[in-house]
Amino acid sequence: MKRKNKLLVVLGLILSISLIIGIFPSTTKAQIKLSYANFPPAPTFPCVQMERWKQEVEKRTQGKVKVDTYPGGTLLHAKNMFDGVAAGTADIGCTCTSYFPGMFPVVEAVDLPLGWPSATVASAALFDLVQKYKPKELERFKIITMFTCPPANIMSMKPILSLEDLKGYELRASGTGAKILELLGAAPVAMPQSDVPEALQKGVIKGNVSSLEVMKDFKYAEYCRHVTANVNLFVVSFAVVMNKSKWESLPADVKKIIDDLAKEQAIWTGKYVDNHVKEAMKWSIETYKNPPVQVYKLSPKEISRWYALLKPMRDKYIKDVSGKGLPAQEILNEVMNLKEKYSKEFPE
Repeated sequence: MKRKNKLLVVLGLILSISLIIGIFPSTTKAQIKLSYANFPPAPTFPCVQMERWKQEVEKRTQGKVKVDTYPGGTLLHAKNMFDGVAAGTADIGCTCTSYFPGMFPVVEAVDLPLGWPSATVASAALFDLVQKYKPKELERFKIITMFTCPPANIMSMKPILSLEDLKGYELRASGTGAKILELLGAAPVAMPQSDVPEALQKGVIKGNVSSLEVMKDFKYAEYCRHVTANVNLFVVSFAVVMNKSKWESLPADVKKIIDDLAKEQAIWTGKYVDNHVKEAMKWSIETYKNPPVQVYKLSPKEISRWYALLKPMRDKYIKDVSGKGLPAQEILNEVMNLKEKYSKEFPE
């Protein structure tokens, strides 16, 4: 009898171990692991959307997929993101296409000065545009989602109410923004966002041109008590891409979940960061009252004056991109149609 009991105990142990190591069928399946690299700090909106995507994928796959995230350039930096994902250093990467001038001509249409009303509208339009034209320069990747930052406006030490107020005024901008300010008659100063607080304090610059969440995130409201909030000069586009081989290795059900999430993620990100801008401006107005933060909105007539000066940028885009054999005017027309469509769907 004792011998029989010992045998049963041994058999029980063998069965338990077998289930754990997967010799016999079990309810546990091997987990799919994905690494996701991003370049800005964790609290910024591109990384907030990354964490939301991670949570949604893990939830919708019921834990079948595990996503490890790497914000702040801990795995790949902005300028080596595409090459790093292509090489498999990270399975997924998020970066800003404007860091690669001339390389993404279809996407660049969205970054032109077109008066985008919000990141939500611009992000939905960008996603549709890329789905329609399937840019050759993104063919080596699986596109996970696309989105933009909110429209860039002016934070300054004096009121900017007209082109005349802008003339010769030193404002920080980068990339497309610097060219826009030059055409408008300002004195653009190129520098990273991280250098702006010290430059404002020392008077090297008199303000900043970017999306307005930085009024709170970087405490620019301390120096810039005047905000011209409706010129909406440009947006900056972001791409989230996956290594093609990794994508092809995924099971069909996981691919479907990721595909179903793609446009939803673009719109979610736009709404999130648009709301963040509103919260940042509310915080700025409530926090700084002596002197107060003042917000100005230019008249449609004044805004038309500004945009008339920016037309050469659109003309140059059409000429340059047509020279690459792409239907530049058609692409730009499509962008404007999408802007109109999503402005109605997502009114401010």
